[in-house]
Amino acid sequence: MEHVKVILLQRVSKLGVIGDVVNVKPGFARNYLLPKKIALRATQANMKYFEEQRARIEAENEATKAAAQQTAEKMGNIAITLVRQASEKGQLYGSVTARDIAAAIRELGYKVSAGQVCLNAPIKVLGVYDLNVDLHPEVSVAVKLSVAKSEEEAQQQISDTPAENA
Repeated sequence: MEHVKVILLQRVSKLGVIGDVVNVKPGFARNYLLPKKIALRATQANMKYFEEQRARIEAENEATKAAAQQTAEKMGNIAITLVRQASEKGQLYGSVTARDIAAAIRELGYKVSAGQVCLNAPIKVLGVYDLNVDLHPEVSVAVKLSVAKSEEEAQQQISDTPAENA
């Protein structure tokens, strides 16, 4: 399969930093990088445009990174609790998704989207989980999540149980 060259406008994990010209699959460029304005196609005109705008793009990135770091400092290592119904064995009736976690963090007053919550798979068992929330490509915050049948059980889980990695 042929690859497409793009110029990165922001840091992308496992791909590169601002200004790198990288080869990516056409679908990744077409469906993710280009619509989200994370990259430009690496044409001569775009290369010239990028070089002219490089200082502005890097300054904007630094400003968003600084704002993300301030938010990260305010958040600290937050702990959130989600109360869900579950069987006697601890299996959830349903699951906890990144959307649920993001909604719980927003209730605490922080602007977080489901796409920023690093969750490999939905949570389907009661317990305590350590997660990361990516506020910026270079800034992430640790979040402790307790999934329990009641608030009291959640408090007990957080104080008693060593964390599991989700």
